[in-house]
Amino acid sequence: MEASSIAVYGLSPISQRTHLSASSTLMSEVLNEADTLTTDQVIVQTTAQTAEPTSSLTGSTSQFWKVFGSTFITIFLAELGDKTQVATLLMSAESHAPWSVFTGAAIALINTSLLGVLVGQWLSSRVSPRTLDIAAGLTLALLSIAMLWDAVGL
Repeated sequence: MEASSIAVYGLSPISQRTHLSASSTLMSEVLNEADTLTTDQVIVQTTAQTAEPTSSLTGSTSQFWKVFGSTFITIFLAELGDKTQVATLLMSAESHAPWSVFTGAAIALINTSLLGVLVGQWLSSRVSPRTLDIAAGLTLALLSIAMLWDAVGL
């Protein structure tokens, strides 16, 4: 690689020398190992040595699908048969406009989910995960006690 082509990228002279030195060292290592290789194999080997590993990309894609899948299944199962689904069923039956009811319910669910995600992100930047777990557990326990109290009629 020529110094003039590096200067186009706005690198300082010191950075240019460092880059040229690293490129030359890499090429000499590849060429020393490539006594019996074809030119195409040398190019592939050079590219493989200089390219960033794709395992982090694969890991992030895999992580995305794990989080997406667990979120979808959890929310889908939690929403089945709850009061929101019953309400949309009744609204659709009464209005005879199922697509309007679907659109309104979907937008409402998206907005409440967005609110939950934003508040969760804000909380996670200020409170430790362990504290959030304890607070969520206590909140659910208190709600359960209150519902039990109401059901028993005390």
